[in-house]
Amino acid sequence: MSAAQRPASERVRVTASRRSAPRHTARAVADELSDQTALGDIYVRGLMRAQLRLAASLLMLTVLLLGSLPILFAIVPQTRSMQVGPLPLPWVTLGVLVYPAIVLLARFYVRASERLEADFVDVIGRG
Repeated sequence: MSAAQRPASERVRVTASRRSAPRHTARAVADELSDQTALGDIYVRGLMRAQLRLAASLLMLTVLLLGSLPILFAIVPQTRSMQVGPLPLPWVTLGVLVYPAIVLLARFYVRASERLEADFVDVIGRG
């Protein structure tokens, strides 16, 4: 059969797209978190990593500050015999000056951690 001898095929007119195709809807970040999806897990892991970095950096700073005091007392022997009023300098340093430094570091940690959480909430609110 040649092309001239074939019966004409019926034409089909397309008027609308397929209705059975799933529609893509944007989900809010809060929905991703509450449904515990993979994307929600990524957001939460990001927050946890940021808080872990903050905690590790402040822990290292604290260890360096507190660990350097005995090294200072060992390297510079005059500091062991110095007096601050009736008390030796190592006692004053370790017994009095360390605590305000730790309180300040703890206060900084709480504020920085709250800032990280507020940024996280802002990201959730935008989504």
